[in-house]
Amino acid sequence: MPFLEAVRLALAQIRVQKLKSFFTLLGVMIGVMFLIAVVSIVEGMGRYMEQDFVGKLMGINTFELRRQPNIQLGDVTEATWREWQRRPRIRMSDVQPVVSVLPAGTRWSTSSSDNVRAETDYQRLREVQATAVSGDYFTIKKMGVQEGRLPTPQEMELGTPVLVIGEEAAKRFFPNVSPVGRRMRIAGQPYTVIGVAERQGSIFGISLDRFLIGPEQSPLIRLVNPHGVVDEITVQAPTVQVMDESMELVRQVMRGRRKLRPSQPDNFDISTSESALAFWNKIKAKMVIASVVLPAFGLVVGAIVIMNIMLVAVAERTREIGIRKSLGARRRDILAQFLVEAATLSTVGAAVGIALGIALSQAVAAFSPLPATVVPWSIAAGTLVGAGVGILAGIYPASRAARLDPIAALRQE
Repeated sequence: MPFLEAVRLALAQIRVQKLKSFFTLLGVMIGVMFLIAVVSIVEGMGRYMEQDFVGKLMGINTFELRRQPNIQLGDVTEATWREWQRRPRIRMSDVQPVVSVLPAGTRWSTSSSDNVRAETDYQRLREVQATAVSGDYFTIKKMGVQEGRLPTPQEMELGTPVLVIGEEAAKRFFPNVSPVGRRMRIAGQPYTVIGVAERQGSIFGISLDRFLIGPEQSPLIRLVNPHGVVDEITVQAPTVQVMDESMELVRQVMRGRRKLRPSQPDNFDISTSESALAFWNKIKAKMVIASVVLPAFGLVVGAIVIMNIMLVAVAERTREIGIRKSLGARRRDILAQFLVEAATLSTVGAAVGIALGIALSQAVAAFSPLPATVVPWSIAAGTLVGAGVGILAGIYPASRAARLDPIAALRQE
């Protein structure tokens, strides 16, 4: 029987026996559905972590010098936490020695953040995240403005009390009016809003637009950190090689300034996006294994059901097989016919499972903070898995059909 004819016959069987076909394909449908959904969520989470979560917080070819890691994704023991708290703070006096050893072409900035209470003529005291910055902060963060402007180098150097605020902060503190040129009071000190930053989005449902940023030399620094202390020094290099070189130079400077012996570990933290993602990569590996193991149960059940249904089909069509053999059909023709039918049944189930998996992943993305990205290879994998399950499940029934004696088959009622 030609391949297309076998496919047509299998599809006809599905149309004629819809309920039976549905239960036949249920296992494959569920297995492939969860395969597509889990892979889509894992892939979406991976891109989200790399591009949005760590990408927005750190940037490309960037590392941070801090007292302790900024992004803590793993389980931190109490002993580790206490050790971090005992470490000396990064000080403003560390900035110039660190900057002086950086290779040409690198950018640097400092930043210190804390929550402060601010008010305007349009809004009473409300809490907002304040950050005092210096250097190339806005360039490293790739932060532009949708309205107004960024601070000039002169304003940064002189500590002019000016602010760039986030989109959500602008809506909260200046409802229905433009914030640019208007005053905001923080701890009784007036600041002038000169710009509204471009939308930064959110991370796991937490807004990144509820902030205000001012020059480090302005009075804002006294509200976010003790005198002479900064939270972090950020360095951005043009290439990965320069970044690695810069990290080693900064490490040597800090160890020298803190008089650490060769046997002593660093009492400061230098983090990159890769180190921040190390814990996520471990989780991702386990989720990938789960995306294979969990659907496998459904596929095994589906294969068993398909095999049983095909055995029933062989028994019901024994006389048909005898007629075909008496008319010259060879063993391999009968074998191919039933294998194609089993593969077609399973592939149809896989196609339905793919559609359901895509719908499930999009529903998860729409109604939860978890992102999902459907990748083409997962669709191809689902189709191949479906066809493979059908072929494996159909081998035994097809071989039984091929071995039938034509005379005995013709006598079958």
